[in-house]
Amino acid sequence: MSQFSFLASEFPDEYSMAEWAERHALSDPGPAVIYARKALESGVKWVFAYDRSLPQPYDDQLNTYLNEPAFKALENGHVFNVAKRIQKAGNRAVHDAKPPSKLEAVEVLSALWQFCFWLALTYGRGAKPNPSTRFDPHQLTIAKRAEEAATLAQRKELEDRLAIEADEAALARQRADELTLTVEQLEAEKAALIAAVAAAKKAAEDVPADAHDWSEFETRRYQIDTLLAEAGWKLTHVRDREFEVHGMPTQSGVGYVDYVLWGDDGRPLALVEAKKTMVSPATGQQQAKLYADCLQQATGQRPVIFYTNGYEHWLWDDTTYAPRPVQGFLTKDELQLLVQRRTARLPLAAVQLNRLIIERYYQTRAVRRVGTSFEADNVRKSALGGVRAAAEILNFMGTAQETVVIDAVKEYDNDLAQKILDGLEG
Repeated sequence: MSQFSFLASEFPDEYSMAEWAERHALSDPGPAVIYARKALESGVKWVFAYDRSLPQPYDDQLNTYLNEPAFKALENGHVFNVAKRIQKAGNRAVHDAKPPSKLEAVEVLSALWQFCFWLALTYGRGAKPNPSTRFDPHQLTIAKRAEEAATLAQRKELEDRLAIEADEAALARQRADELTLTVEQLEAEKAALIAAVAAAKKAAEDVPADAHDWSEFETRRYQIDTLLAEAGWKLTHVRDREFEVHGMPTQSGVGYVDYVLWGDDGRPLALVEAKKTMVSPATGQQQAKLYADCLQQATGQRPVIFYTNGYEHWLWDDTTYAPRPVQGFLTKDELQLLVQRRTARLPLAAVQLNRLIIERYYQTRAVRRVGTSFEADNVRKSALGGVRAAAEILNFMGTAQETVVIDAVKEYDNDLAQKILDGLEG
């Protein structure tokens, strides 16, 4: 049974496309994402056609509908956020040579389910779906597997065909109505539907705002578990998830780490802090750092930090480097090497310079000064080299080059340029 079955009775067009995308998400992700985008477009246009609180936009393009301020404000922006994810993924599926992956298709399907559930819960005139229902990516099954992924040309052809089919279906319904109903009857029927939609929307307001969960918890876990499995992490032990740590700055002092990736010696190589899909993963950065403090205190080894919302992932070895975005998780061997490099790395001052490349005394001095700044200020741990490092480099440039650089920085940030100038020698 489809997880979109709540659409079938009142939103048959959207149900047909969403159900197709659901069946093919794992077997043919590219076309599935395109069908999902078409289901979104059909649903959004239905909402604007029958919800009189939404003004009609000046253009009939999906992007125009989505960026209408009244639409963006729905459900505190949650509807807009999931809709944009579907739209962007659909556009990439049509225009990018690289086809969407299975995980991307699951992400899109989860977002489509959220939109469709909101659509049925808000505008359904009959029985409304249970607000506590959740999308479960584990229920997705592989339909008849495509022999090979759809090419870019095939995906573009599908996009065009679906657009033509949608226009033809709408025209056919209009002609059928015109043959059976008078203009007055058609107008009365539409007015009745608009009134019914308004009543359904009013009834939906009685549902508590927090009754429906927009966090996509199940999909987020599915995404993270899949990416960890691809990196070789089986997560079969109890200690791998929700690991209890002590020493947190809370009243109880107890915290629970979402995932801990352990080394063969029983010490933590990394931890993963998972946040809600609708928030930036950066909101978990400080909490992850506190967990790392606790694990280091308990085991004697500081783990590498990952923080993610299931869709965006960041890696942070806070002993050495600034956070950086990554596409997934590291394997056990890669993490062991990363931890080992903390102590095996040579100081920059100890590196022998190649005299065939750096032969003048001022070049040597410049390289050494930059190296000293890196080591003394631990510049690697900051996202930028910093004002002092920039000033050190400019000290060894000629006046003309220095002026060009400072002028360029002024165009970007005048205050930053002044700070660099203040740091220059004489």
